[in-house]
Amino acid sequence: MTTTLAAPAVPAPSARRRWTVLAVCALSMFLVGVDTTIVNVGLPVIGRGLGVGTHGLEWVVDAYTLVLASLLVASGALADRFGRRRVFQCGLALFGVASLVCALAPSLGVLVAARAVQGVGASMLSPVALAIVVNVMPDPRERARAIGVWASVFGLSMAAGPVIGGALVGAFGWRSVFWINAPVVVAALALVAVFVPESRGRARRLDLPGQVLLTAALCLSVGVLIEGPRIGWTSVPALACSTAAALATAGFVRVERRRSEPLMDLGLFRRPPFASAALGAVALFAALNVTLLLNTLYLQEARGWTPLAAGTATLPMALGATVCAPWSGRLVGRLGPGRPLVLAGAFTAAGGLCLVGLGPDTGVLLLLLSYLLIGIGFGFANAPITHTAVGGLPASRAGVAGAITSTARQIGSAVGIAVAGGLVAGAGPAGLARATRPGWLLVTACGLFLFVVARASRAKSPAA
Repeated sequence: MTTTLAAPAVPAPSARRRWTVLAVCALSMFLVGVDTTIVNVGLPVIGRGLGVGTHGLEWVVDAYTLVLASLLVASGALADRFGRRRVFQCGLALFGVASLVCALAPSLGVLVAARAVQGVGASMLSPVALAIVVNVMPDPRERARAIGVWASVFGLSMAAGPVIGGALVGAFGWRSVFWINAPVVVAALALVAVFVPESRGRARRLDLPGQVLLTAALCLSVGVLIEGPRIGWTSVPALACSTAAALATAGFVRVERRRSEPLMDLGLFRRPPFASAALGAVALFAALNVTLLLNTLYLQEARGWTPLAAGTATLPMALGATVCAPWSGRLVGRLGPGRPLVLAGAFTAAGGLCLVGLGPDTGVLLLLLSYLLIGIGFGFANAPITHTAVGGLPASRAGVAGAITSTARQIGSAVGIAVAGGLVAGAGPAGLARATRPGWLLVTACGLFLFVVARASRAKSPAA
């Protein structure tokens, strides 16, 4: 992402123009976040329509999140070099075209490939949107409020995705979750052309070796998690891919340490608050995506609910995230990130514990309570995690820290989908509820880990 977050030399736009820019960027970020989770609720219908099983369906989600995670930092560097508005527009256009291909996909292979291209487009939106917002907000207090709104919109979009997806799939079929992107992209392109000013940061050299190694490490690692239950964890392909993933990770660390302008500033991980925030982002989004996928498969496959009903069941989650995200931002501003993180961990862990004993006939009220608790936890967590990651850093490093944290969120999403799919792979409707139980224990553990992040957020860091 951008490495230069200082105010521009030209006079700042008017307050109305600045907040209009924020609204346009937030609209685009809502699109990115929704597409991370909107497909979940339609997976069983997609599987029946294309004739594929659970492990194939996992790639429909993870092809998007893996590519998005891999390219976030590189896309930010490209925006600094060639212009943020230009890259943002290219990302919107690519995202829109890929969405149309997804909607028309005749097979799983085409759908997965188009989802990967969607991820490329989305990677040009997420970090660039934040850089654009920061660029037009020279006042630190106004900038902090804007970043809080931006983070809240992204979190809300991920929680709202299943609700929107359930309504669309129930009314118009699974392809509608991709068709709906077209008018949003067209509107966003028009608004960007009118309201968003062009800006650039300090141009950095592209770290191609680091980019290749990062992509390989992520894809191989998540690929093993997805395919392991099908091919066997000790099979030759699984062991070979695991070894290759380890080598790619080691190579990435070695390359990044030796480059003067690395893809990722690994020195940031020497700061306990930053390292814990990055891991906390992985845990939080893993918990969210485990919840969404297990909810979708359990309600539709084991209990026979429609996609609309399954999506509607997550309304408490969306409500909890909507109410608590802005509240969390205000608490961070007044009390720091520690208390909101404790609340996030407590609610997330409680939500997971509610479903550890999930059975075929578990009461609907208990399900809804669990989703509400997890949604509240998710709403409380986003703002303090971002604050913990970038707090105390100079502007020249805060952008990179934010980009790494965004990457961590997408890694958590990909891992969550892979783990949840692996747990229920091969389980029939009768045994699906029992198969999900380790997943709810994982959600609980992720919530408890946020207590560690809360403690680390109060630690003193070495000079940045």
